[in-house]
Parts: sequence; structure tokens; C-alpha cells
Amino acid sequence: MSNEPIPLSKALASFDALWSPRIVTRVNDYEVRIAKVQGDHIWHAHADTDEFFLVLDGELRISLREPDGERTVLLPQGAVFTVPRGTEHKPSAPSGASILLFEPTGTLSVGDRHDEIPDHVDATTGHALT
Repeated sequence: MSNEPIPLSKALASFDALWSPRIVTRVNDYEVRIAKVQGDHIWHAHADTDEFFLVLDGELRISLREPDGERTVLLPQGAVFTVPRGTEHKPSAPSGASILLFEPTGTLSVGDRHDEIPDHVDATTGHALT
């Protein structure tokens, strides 16, 4: 972990892979991750943790399966949203986006329950930022 400031624009420029989060830093038992996204992720849920999203650039949509039915939240640049633990959700970014995620260390990007994982989605606990 760096003890120097990390410009997020430089960190995002260091990789091209989509749906493949990079660990920027750690805060106690949590990781701050960044990712470039475009197209659809998969339906998934995290049984024991909420998932925090901050849109750094572009626009992110998160579809949610809730007790009252399915809905989609739209997150423009600068917006934040937290998916409650146990809630099935599917992020998507038709035009592409850069996002920041805040999750407990070791959280799998495809959750504990998920649809089949397509080739364009990286099932990872995060990659080191190089």
C-alpha cells in the first residue's frame, strides 16, 4: 500500500481490462477498488456485505431485485449508491463508466450467489494496482 497520494486518473490509465477491479488502497478491513466497466455485469448478491458504488466518470445503471419487484437506479458521474447486503443486483454501463467500490477485503466481484460468469467478467477479489 502506498503512503503517497494516488491520483485516480493515473490509476485508471494504468489498465484497460473491463469489469476487473484494481485495489487502490485499504482502509482498516476494507478495500477501495476502481474499475472500468462497459456493457453488462451479471446478476449476483453479496450475502454478508453491502456494496458501495461511486461513479467517477460516465453513467452506471444498477438493476435490483427487491421484495417489491425489480427496479433500476441510474447513477450519473459523481453519484453514489449502496446495494444492501443480500440484494440481487446487476450493474451495467451501456456507454462505459469508471467506478470506485468500497468493500471488505476479500469480497468476490461476482458475490456469493451469481449467474453463470461470462468471459468478459473477471471473478476476482481485486487485482493489485501496478
